Amino acid sequence: MGNRHKPYGPYEKYIKRPIDFLCALAAIVVFSWLYIIVAVLVRLKLGSPVLFTQERPGKDGKIFKLYKFRTMTDEKDKNGKLLPDEVRLTKFGRLLRATSLDELPEAFNILKGDMSVIGPRPLLVSYLPYYTEQESHRHDVRPGLSGLAQVNGRNYIGWDQRLKLDVQYVEKITFKGDVMIILNTVRKFLKKEDIAVDTNTVEPNFAEERMQKMVQDQEV
Repeated sequence: MGNRHKPYGPYEKYIKRPIDFLCALAAIVVFSWLYIIVAVLVRLKLGSPVLFTQERPGKDGKIFKLYKFRTMTDEKDKNGKLLPDEVRLTKFGRLLRATSLDELPEAFNILKGDMSVIGPRPLLVSYLPYYTEQESHRHDVRPGLSGLAQVNGRNYIGWDQRLKLDVQYVEKITFKGDVMIILNTVRKFLKKEDIAVDTNTVEPNFAEERMQKMVQDQEV
């Protein structure tokens, strides 16, 4: 991962993690009723298990299990293979994604220390080989529930720009910056901006885009 990351200031070094822990704990306690309601609805409409877990790379590339409420069914074809995502994504699942309620369980990831409230979003493990040395610095800090890229286009901007914003955030983490990202996240949520229910329809395939970039760089 290159040189060891040095915290930008006292906020990142001493204050950010305790605030993350308290915010996550408060959210779980205050909205426990909402967790219960969503969990029951998911169980009734989509079945069991209620939670969807997936391995994601966290701080220093360490793999952790990301928690979300499931949004798709387990429907399979006659050969026993899962049907395409767009088929298994139900109307209820789309609602969960559109309202970001499917991400509520990530508060437990924050509580455990896997994630932060604000930071680069945790992407797929399969993306790891395609990062440049500079882009890999997005893993110098804990991934976040929201981040700089999420309030600047989210799934609607290219991967190069998204990863550049991630690294830009990592290089200068401040309390003011985190507060601004939180406020912009809330604003975009209320206005329903840049929320892609089915990301496959709005963003390019990561591996394909990266391979094309590598070929282009070699030709220059």
